[in-house]
Amino acid sequence: MKKFAFLFLAFFILLNLYSQEQEKKKPKIGLVLSGGGAKGFAHIGVLKVLEQAGVKIDFIGGTSMGAVVGGLYASGYKAAQIDSIFKNTDFDALLSDYIPRSSKNFYEKRNDEMYSITLPFNKGKIGIPTSLSKGMYNYNLLNKLTYKVRHVRDFNELPIPFLCIATNIETGEEVLLNKGYLAQAMLASGAFPTLFSPVEIDGKLLVDGGVTNNYPIEEIKKLGADIIIGVDVQDDLKDRKSLKEATRILVQITNLQMIDKMKQKVALTDIYIKPDISNFGVISFEKGKEIIKKGEEAAFAQYETIKKIGDSTRINFKNTFRVKEDTLNIQNIIINPLPKYTRSYVVGKLRMKQNSKITYNDIKIGMDNLASTQNFSAINYQIEKNNDKDNLIVNLTENSTKTFLKFALHYDDLYKTGALINATQKNSIFRNDITSLDLIIGDNLRYNLDYYIDNGFYWSFGFKSKFNRFTRNVETDFNDGQLLNQLGIRSLNIDYSEFTNQAYLQTIFIQKFLIGAGLEYKHLNIKSETVSIASSNFEKSDYASVFGYLKYDALDNKFFPKKGMYFFGDFQSYLYSSNYTKQFKEFSVVKGEVGFAQTLFKKATIKMQSEMGFALGKESVHFFNFILGGYGFAPISNFKPFYGYDFLSLSADSYIKSDITLDYEIFKKNHINFSANYANIKDNLFDSTDWISRINYSGYALGYGIESLLGPLEFKYSWSPETGKGYVWFSVGFWF
Repeated sequence: MKKFAFLFLAFFILLNLYSQEQEKKKPKIGLVLSGGGAKGFAHIGVLKVLEQAGVKIDFIGGTSMGAVVGGLYASGYKAAQIDSIFKNTDFDALLSDYIPRSSKNFYEKRNDEMYSITLPFNKGKIGIPTSLSKGMYNYNLLNKLTYKVRHVRDFNELPIPFLCIATNIETGEEVLLNKGYLAQAMLASGAFPTLFSPVEIDGKLLVDGGVTNNYPIEEIKKLGADIIIGVDVQDDLKDRKSLKEATRILVQITNLQMIDKMKQKVALTDIYIKPDISNFGVISFEKGKEIIKKGEEAAFAQYETIKKIGDSTRINFKNTFRVKEDTLNIQNIIINPLPKYTRSYVVGKLRMKQNSKITYNDIKIGMDNLASTQNFSAINYQIEKNNDKDNLIVNLTENSTKTFLKFALHYDDLYKTGALINATQKNSIFRNDITSLDLIIGDNLRYNLDYYIDNGFYWSFGFKSKFNRFTRNVETDFNDGQLLNQLGIRSLNIDYSEFTNQAYLQTIFIQKFLIGAGLEYKHLNIKSETVSIASSNFEKSDYASVFGYLKYDALDNKFFPKKGMYFFGDFQSYLYSSNYTKQFKEFSVVKGEVGFAQTLFKKATIKMQSEMGFALGKESVHFFNFILGGYGFAPISNFKPFYGYDFLSLSADSYIKSDITLDYEIFKKNHINFSANYANIKDNLFDSTDWISRINYSGYALGYGIESLLGPLEFKYSWSPETGKGYVWFSVGFWF
């Protein structure tokens, strides 16, 4: 029995040695994937065919998109998985460095919804952005996808040994990336100049490797590859008729040297695959399915040759690599020291804590929060092993530009034309501070000054100064129509102006709500030339008040939302007045608003909102009444839009209003919508329950809107069944 056991053991030892010897004799196969932007989708098609033929890849080298596809494959993904990943990637968001609105604080949301153009201003010169995108969307995605290999720092230790190529933009030298942080290496290799910002690694500023080496065949041979499969998706040189796009010209420039080098590299390639993708461009991401198909066709054209190096026993092998868990147990959050911004500011933006479990989506949100501030020219992070937990290492490069000029245009039927010029200065007095001055030139000269110290979760401080004015025929006299009835007229031509100054403090409450309080001084001046009396002023008083507010805003878009909700509550108590009318008594105003948006099906959205307000006190000042009517203007004080009625038509100290909008995006960024709103507005409206049983005012609107670089371009036709009147309104650009 012992003898039999010994012979049995010896047999298996010899069999194992024989298998190892046979494995050593098998030729090592290297895969080289060139760069080519969206054309690199063809790599996925080729990988599908290689898997079908049972080809086992031993080494992968790639550049640019070849580095991204190759890096994912080397991490353990299979072709079908990579195909699925790319199909579910929003490439518009990737190219534009899309940051969701939910990641922006209230100041940053206002910034995005007021200015069409933002330009850096340094040493008396206006600059232009260095790139279209910082690549954060791409980096966040790559970090999540490489979760399983996040601790690997030598790319030879990946499931398949891997390398990629980048270019040192300062020296023009080729840089081999085979060690370090995988997601960062892939990002650097694909940092196409002007589209994506350079990536700093080990003190080197790196851009797309296609500039110096778009086909790293020599590097793969040095790893020990016996057979090279090469996939070439780079462009050949184009004639002038084809060079009509900026990206095509840039690609042509980077290809000038590569074309000659490729002739030599093709000769070194054992199986050279060049898909027919000449009709696609480097940003043809929307045609990914077609490009993948071209890759499959090119590989199938050489299928018999490929099959010879394949292993039939591997053709139907199952992929065991899955990314199910992406929860990280973060021990420490380590942030590099910053001269201009405090740790509390950065942690406040990240919205995560040490010694807690977080997901990659939490990291993405935190990095989006930092990116949305525009205070950092580079944002980099890595996940480092810390025993059985992880450290989040955040490296930020502060934006050297502290001054920005911003511009916008607007037209509506209340303020008329307006050209906005903004100057924003960061870190002008203290760390974390922002000073912003808007000057609006047009039919109504206005300004808005805002100084804010952002301390994240800690209490932040600010000061606002604003001057607003407009002149218009209105159907209210701010006093329940008493003056209009007395004079026997239907409207007044008024000149309305208010000068408002606020000092406030605010903080983030349970990570979602903004809670704040402050003091306000306001000078209100309302006059009319319609009234032929000794003084044409209705009001010319100063007011002092205290206020508090609670805000929540998770809409994905202010003007054309598809999902999310918002809430706003405000209390303001007026304690003093210079009392021009001799009628002032202390009073308070309470108002609130809530709304939500939800996609019904693919391109159809419903938005519903309700709001209300009322005065508290023996008698409020009528000039602070709630006033409804019109559309397309930036609301000030208690002026509210209302379909079906002209601007500033309805006035009282209490109101309740609801509206609903059905929006359909007929094609990209073009919307048709139908809106209905209903309101009750009356002095002391809530003293009884009559407002529940009957709706006194209603209005409807049919509109067409376009999301443009200037902001929303909107046309509305509105009418009301109570008056039988219709109004046509135009609104151009962001509201200010």
